[in-house]
Amino acid sequence: MTTRALSAASIGALLSLALLLVGAGASAQEAGGAESVETMDRLPLAALLIGDGNYQRARTVLSAVDPDAEDLDRVRYYTLSGLVALNLEEHALAVREFRAAIEAGQSEPVVWLYLAQAHFSQEEFAEALDALDRAGPEATDLPSVFLMRAQAHWQLEQYDAAWSVLADGRSRFPDRAGDFARRQVFLLVDRGLYQEAADQGRAFLETERAGIEDAIAIGNALRQSGQHDEAAGILEAARVEAPDNVTLAKVLSHTYLDQDMTLAAAEVMRQAAAFDSSLVSEAAELYRRAGWLMEALTLNAQVIDQAKKFKQRLAIFIELGRFDQAAGMRDDLERVGLLDDPQQGQDIRYALAYANFKAGDFAAAEDQLVTLERADLFRKATELRRVMDQCADEPWLCR
Repeated sequence: MTTRALSAASIGALLSLALLLVGAGASAQEAGGAESVETMDRLPLAALLIGDGNYQRARTVLSAVDPDAEDLDRVRYYTLSGLVALNLEEHALAVREFRAAIEAGQSEPVVWLYLAQAHFSQEEFAEALDALDRAGPEATDLPSVFLMRAQAHWQLEQYDAAWSVLADGRSRFPDRAGDFARRQVFLLVDRGLYQEAADQGRAFLETERAGIEDAIAIGNALRQSGQHDEAAGILEAARVEAPDNVTLAKVLSHTYLDQDMTLAAAEVMRQAAAFDSSLVSEAAELYRRAGWLMEALTLNAQVIDQAKKFKQRLAIFIELGRFDQAAGMRDDLERVGLLDDPQQGQDIRYALAYANFKAGDFAAAEDQLVTLERADLFRKATELRRVMDQCADEPWLCR
């Protein structure tokens, strides 16, 4: 769970607090207090800018306020400064500003909530929980806050407390039940309770509130924990319901790969490519790795990215033993910049050299070998030259 999620969920409370601070400034101005007109203008303006999400502009306005002025409303000033820092993700500064506001007399419960968020973002989980407790139930009755509290307990290895908060949130916020159910499964996986995690995941997925995204999250959590059979069962069932979900197909394909089921992974990726053409090259590569080279070559013809297509085609031709066709790709490889690519150019040149060698064009092979500088490829080039010399002396050995 990210702290950004809490900011989005709490924006209404933030706006309410900002407007409250505007109102406080207006009342003071009407009362003719000692605060200067200039300062009183700036604080309400900063509050309005915060309410509109203009945090940098609000900071500019606040920077013109003298924090040491005797007539400064420090509660408002430090609260506004804290809100700016929090939303600009300057969490250490936000902690200091909110603490200063509270010490100055800030009594709004929501300020403790923002202080908790700032602590949480710095992985100060005990301090975050303390601030949430001080905020009180009304300010913290939000799904995102329950998730934050559960995560804080989790990070502190207070697993029973984390589970309790998740269970409470799941019943209190039925429209967000999926978020809490996923976290419960992740917690079980983290504790090594894989079978229970799978059982809990399947049980939730059978409810009317579960969706495909829930199946993906739960299946992927099990996959990453090494429970490939359980993950595949959940993902396969979900795929029956959503055969056009590309993300689901990719996770299932990777689950098959984890089990060395390369051909099954290739087939799933090929079907996903029907909905997302960018996956065609990945499907072709999986077929190549599975040894289905003609299927890989057929899919390769559909790849739009020319550099990706030619690199892959070179490998397929070599594996098929079509060395003349591989050697004939030199101009295409050069045209798309692969031969001089800083990341993969050296590997491409060696592959092209090998294809020319196998095709019997030793001079063309040498043209590529002479450009190799990487240590591992330099050694391979030396060995290939030795073989070419041997073939030149005794051609019958290379037929």
